Amino acid sequence: MKKTIYLLSVVSLFAFSCESDDDFTEPIIEVEVEDEAYENGFLVTNQGPFNNGFGTVTFLDEGLTTSENNIYQTVNDDNLGNIVQSIGFTEDNAYVVANVGNRLTIVDRFTFEEIARIETGLSNPRFFASANGKGYLTNWGDGADATDDYIAVIDLATNTITNTIAVEEGPEEILYNGTYLYVTNQGGFGVNDIVTVIDPATDTVVTTIPVGDAPNGLELDSSGNLWVLAGGAPSFTGTETAGSLSVINTTTNTVSSSFDFGVTDHPNSINIEDQNLYYYLNGEVFVSSTTDFEIPTTPELTGLSLFNMIVRGNVLIGTNAGDFASNGSVEVYDLTTGTLVNTLTAGVIPENIYFND
Repeated sequence: MKKTIYLLSVVSLFAFSCESDDDFTEPIIEVEVEDEAYENGFLVTNQGPFNNGFGTVTFLDEGLTTSENNIYQTVNDDNLGNIVQSIGFTEDNAYVVANVGNRLTIVDRFTFEEIARIETGLSNPRFFASANGKGYLTNWGDGADATDDYIAVIDLATNTITNTIAVEEGPEEILYNGTYLYVTNQGGFGVNDIVTVIDPATDTVVTTIPVGDAPNGLELDSSGNLWVLAGGAPSFTGTETAGSLSVINTTTNTVSSSFDFGVTDHPNSINIEDQNLYYYLNGEVFVSSTTDFEIPTTPELTGLSLFNMIVRGNVLIGTNAGDFASNGSVEVYDLTTGTLVNTLTAGVIPENIYFND
């Protein structure tokens, strides 16, 4: 924890006699104040109630032993708006996206004190990433309109929207690899099947890359390849399709290999830790090596009910939304033993988890 050191002078006056003018000392006492209470831990977004109320953020300590709910409300005596969708980061700030509230709240990522907010120019915002001193926020627009989706470009010095980039339907997660921005286009009421590539130097779409139906996550491996997990079209669409994994060569921006799941398998929550790729499917967690990937047949963990998850080291941290109406929980699993080691309280509908270092 970073700490501010305050130097306090303590003065002791001793009057020994009216005839003596004795010297006194001013000893220096160092007092440590933990002014960055949310550093080196985990932030959890809680969507909040769908019909009313507002979303929240939960903080978990680095050891995953305690949780503190409603940290934004505690610090700012205010709320984040309806349906807290996600958080993006720069070096010092966190950008909290309220989907239904059409709001982006900028806070100090370690104190959670509000710096600014953007409440105009957004339409169904989803995920945030930063590149070249600018912020990029995916927006669905009207979910029933496939032509109004865009990326809002934000000047991070002034916290204002300066441009928009039109993209195809359903832009979701966004990732910057140091050269390009990659956006999964999942679809709105329909199903999409592309990754959009944006050059942040010109704020233009370079290309779109076909992947599986309804891409829901993307991760870079240690070689710089981009792995895109697609859930496939669910059965209620009328044309169910299989989930898949696509590996994109980020030098050529083409798919170098792909892997198909069963038609009724719809995986999500992709994570790459070291050289292992994890995903969640039907209450089970699976893992395979990115260097010699094969779709695994034996799960690492079973009997789960997770909304989302991340892997850090040998620990899996998963959100459990419970009944989607009352407070959910965060479950901590030891991957070396396959056991649940702790359960922590979260807010209503906990979803995304981020390490805040």
